[in-house]
Amino acid sequence: MERRVEREFEILTAIAEESSTTQRVLAARLGVALGLTNLYLKRLVKKGYIKVAGFPHRPAARKRLRYLLTARGLTEKSRLTYDYMSASINIYRRTREILRETLGHLPGNGAKRVVLYGTGEAAELAYITLKELNLEPIGIFAREGGGDFLGFTVRGLSEILNEQVDGIIIATFDQPERYLAELRDLGIPQHKLLTLRRPHPDLDGG
Repeated sequence: MERRVEREFEILTAIAEESSTTQRVLAARLGVALGLTNLYLKRLVKKGYIKVAGFPHRPAARKRLRYLLTARGLTEKSRLTYDYMSASINIYRRTREILRETLGHLPGNGAKRVVLYGTGEAAELAYITLKELNLEPIGIFAREGGGDFLGFTVRGLSEILNEQVDGIIIATFDQPERYLAELRDLGIPQHKLLTLRRPHPDLDGG
């Protein structure tokens, strides 16, 4: 699902959940500027997917607009939900295959002490795959520590240096070059770094 369609899907879902949601709340949910959120809303109104209820004449009151899904909007949301679920299942299957190929050699190499760098869906899939290989990560790290993830306390990146590790799994579906550079800057050798995506040869500085 392309980014524009994904954002429209998020907006339709949010409005279906709470019609009195504000543009500011929607912007925070999407992680985009308020002006861009306004543009998406206008586009959805023009398509006939949503309508504005009780449009006030005073600009200061417009932050309290109510947005309602139309019949067309409800149909479109259902279609996008199906597409999103189908795409997610396909991504999940492909990712599991890639992870098995990427991580499958770890037990044979005697690697036991592995950690995950990153939180989110990629880290969840990496964790599941490690469990299938009878491996348990000894820690989960992020650029900024704090919070819990998969039963682990998330620790800050620099704390990796306090652990004796056989491998660091860079758990992201993004291009991994930036994360590789961060870990190399800490003095971690290249052979300990494992990625879920192959680094671009022109961007990887290793």
